Parts: sequence; C-alpha cells; structure tokens
Amino acid sequence: MLGRRTRSHIERELEQIVRLMADYSELLAVPDAQEPGLIDRTALGAVLQSFYNGVENIFQTVAKRVDQDMPAGADWHRQLWAQMARATAARPPLITPATADQLEPYLGFRHIARHTYSFALEWT
Repeated sequence: MLGRRTRSHIERELEQIVRLMADYSELLAVPDAQEPGLIDRTALGAVLQSFYNGVENIFQTVAKRVDQDMPAGADWHRQLWAQMARATAARPPLITPATADQLEPYLGFRHIARHTYSFALEWT
C-alpha cells in the first residue's frame, strides 16, 4: 500500500509527464519520413530525456519508499528499470513486460544523450 506522500509524489510526476507531452506535442508530431534539423533534433532529444527522467523519478520513489531497495553502481539505471518489472515482497510488478520492452529504448537513449554532444545524435 502506498502512503499518501508517496502517492502524491507519483501523481505529481505523472502530471509533469502529461504536461511535457502536451507542451511539446507539435514538436513530437514530426513525420517519421522527415528528418528534423539540428535544433529540432536537439529539442526532441531533450524532450525524450525529460520523459524518461520523469519515469525514472517514479521508479526511484517506488524503489526507495516501497521496496526500500535502491540499486547502486554504474548500471543502477538498468537495475532500477529491471526491478520495476519484477514483483517484490512489498508490491506486484510496477510495469508489465510489454511496458518494460517499450521503455528499454528510452533507457538506452538516456545514456547516449547524456554522454554525447547533441549535434552527434542521429535521427534514426
């Protein structure tokens, strides 16, 4: 069972993700066949990073406050993603296997986008 404070924190994060998607809906509607220019690609990269940061903030909240087990180490982001796809003693899986599969590319992109220059991001 989630405490009031934990539930409130998760709801705020979800509201921020919804706002992010709404505020950038025009940018996100770029046709797949049309490769955006450098500035739009950079902006899209920032939006994708912000989206996954929001998801990861929720995961961290659950790991710390519900599981009481926050991963550590160089690959803590991947461990956290995997932890949310499994049941723990305190909760059922937070995300389904299908959702985990859908989120995995964002996890990978998060790493690339944080460790490279934005002009090096490839549209594909």
